[in-house]
This record gives sequence, structure tokens and C-alpha cells, in this order.
Amino acid sequence: MQGAHRPLMPALAILVAAGRGERMGAARPKAFLELAGQSLLLRSALVFEAVEDVAHLVVVVPGGEEANARSLLSGVSKLRSVVAGGARRQDSVLAGLREAPMGFEDVVLVHDAARPLVDTGLVASVIRSAAAVGAAVPVVPVVDTVKRLRDGRVVETIDRSELGAAQTPQGFRRAVLERAFESAFASGLTVTDESMAVERAGGVVAVVAGSLRNRKITTPEDLVWAAGELAREVARS
Repeated sequence: MQGAHRPLMPALAILVAAGRGERMGAARPKAFLELAGQSLLLRSALVFEAVEDVAHLVVVVPGGEEANARSLLSGVSKLRSVVAGGARRQDSVLAGLREAPMGFEDVVLVHDAARPLVDTGLVASVIRSAAAVGAAVPVVPVVDTVKRLRDGRVVETIDRSELGAAQTPQGFRRAVLERAFESAFASGLTVTDESMAVERAGGVVAVVAGSLRNRKITTPEDLVWAAGELAREVARS
């Protein structure tokens, strides 16, 4: 039909849920905790399910939790596989990347399942930017004054106009991410996110406007905040 949307580049989304979430103080891995009646994992998966440009979904969970995750995600039609993660984030992402369909060379998204309030518009923006540039990361401004510390003293105040806090999903053409990972693993580098690997490999990473609502659930207080956000959303509707 004329004017209908056509995917720019079919994306593979890797949901990273392999952390144990010690700071939550819960008996279960963080991604399996409930927020307003749904697990963080399912809430995140349903966002990507709703994005037309996402063709495949791979979920990475702690070893031994694969069956639980498959049960939680049984209604997610784009789910391709659930796999066990590794010791580091990059090990978990690589495990997910290996589940890409044969011949898949398009955009790979990596998202923290602990960011369940991400919205479909942000996901689509990252896909578009990654398709155009090769790599893209959502960023929100740093609002606090940032100090560099050494030996218990302030040694510098950093210009926050040049700083941003990275979020997920981060998006990459598959070849860009694979080359960056090859370089990181070969040099023994441990990266805190995927865009860091691309940066260290000399790649260009585009910036997409992030969202304050796309907050990572790390502590019990974060879970209370997210429940309040959802309650306010219901009240407005």
C-alpha cells in the first residue's frame, strides 16, 4: 500500500538480562523481578515486539534461568532464542550475537532488560541512526557538576556540556560491532558498554537523544520510582 512503512533495515535485538542484580538484594535475578504485575524482562521484550523494524529478539540470561525466561516470554512472537550469558557483559552480548540468523548483516541492538520503560520511538531512532552511521547510542545530559577526584581530594571540575550519560538500546551494523568486539577481545579489554568497544576500535558512534524515563533499575528505590511512573501513566490515560 502506498505510504505504508517499510523497515529501513531489519534489526536483531539482544536483551541482556544476565546480571544477578546484587544491589537489588533479591533472591531472583533482577530481570525476573515484577513491576506492576510483569517482569522487567517481559516489559522490555514487549517494547521491541512492538517495533516494526525489529525482526528478531534474542534474550541472554544467567545460566540455569533459560527455561524460566522462555516461559515468561512464551507470547513474544519475535523471540528467536534464549541463551546463557557469560562472566562479563561483552561475553553475554557475544553469546547473543552468535544467535543471529544465517546471513544476517543488518542492525544489532543491545538493550538492558533492566530498562523496562524504554519507548518504541527511541528504539526506532537508534535503528535509523545506526543504519545510517554504523553505530548509535542514546544519551541524556549530565545535570550535576562533575568533579575529578584523586586521593580524597578534588583535582578538577569537568565541563559537563561535553558529557552525557549513555543508555540503551545501543545500535550497530553487525559488521561494526563484530570488528569492535574482535579488537576488544584480542587486546584483553573489558568494556562497560558496546559503544566503548566501537570507540576504542576507532569507529564513529552517533548520538541519539535519550529519555529520562529510560532509567536503569538497579536498586529497590529504582523499582519504586518505575512503579510510580507507570501509575502516573495510567492516571493520565
